[in-house]
Amino acid sequence: MKTTLAVFLAVIPLAVVRSQTAEEIVRKSEDLLKGETSRGTFRMTIVTPDYTRSMEMESWWVGNSRALIVIKAPRREAGNKTLKVNNELWMYLRNTETTIKIPPSMMLQSWNGSDFTNDDLVRESNLVDDYSIGILGEETVGKELCWKIELLPKPTAPVVWGKILYWVRKKDFLAAKIEYYDEKNVLMRTMEYSEYRVLGGRKIPSKWTMVNNVKKDHRTEFQILDAQFNVTLSERIFSFQELEKGRTP
Repeated sequence: MKTTLAVFLAVIPLAVVRSQTAEEIVRKSEDLLKGETSRGTFRMTIVTPDYTRSMEMESWWVGNSRALIVIKAPRREAGNKTLKVNNELWMYLRNTETTIKIPPSMMLQSWNGSDFTNDDLVRESNLVDDYSIGILGEETVGKELCWKIELLPKPTAPVVWGKILYWVRKKDFLAAKIEYYDEKNVLMRTMEYSEYRVLGGRKIPSKWTMVNNVKKDHRTEFQILDAQFNVTLSERIFSFQELEKGRTP
C-alpha cells in the first residue's frame, strides 16, 4: 500500500507539469503565428476535382477578437468584405452594396467557397482556454521532430470539434500540422503548414493547406504574400459603419 501510494502521489505532479508544458507549447505556437495585431496579404486557392479558383485578399487582425478581410481579386469579387467582431460575423457585398449578418443557421456553410466555414472565423478561439491539452508523445512531420499534442474540448466551450491533434516543431515552436476530428472521432480536416520563411521580422509557415478529409481531392491553400505583426491599427477598421461605406481601410 505504501509503495502504491508513493507511486500515485509521484504521478500526479508529473501529469500536472506535463499538461502545463503542453499549454505553454500551444500558446507559444499560436502567438508566433498571430501576434497581438497583424496585417497581411494572401492568396487563397480552392482546389476541387472540377475546378481551381484563386482570390487575393488583404486582412487586419486584433488577436482572436476582431478581423477584417477584403477581397482584392478577381475583379468580379473585389471589394467584398468579411468583418468579425468577437462571435459575430458580417459580410459586405460590393456589387449590391448590401451588408449581411451571418445567422447561426449559416455558420457551418463554406466561407467564400473554401474548405473553411463561417464558424471557423467566428470560433477562432484561444485553444488554451477552450481545450484541455496534453502531450501524447513525439513524431516527425516534414523531417522535423515535433510534439504531438491532443486537445479535448472543455465541457462548456463553444467549439465544434470533438478532438484536435496538433503537431508543433520542437526546434522553433512553429505549427507543423493540425488534425480536426468530429464528436465520433472521424477525421474531418487536416491543416498542413509548409514553406517556412521570414515575413514581417518573424519566421512563419507561409503556406497553409487545409485538406478536406471527407470530400476527396478537395483542399484550400493559403499563400501568405506579405505580413506585418504587432502593428498599430485604427479602431475604425473594425467598425460596422466603415464596413458599409464599401471602401478599403
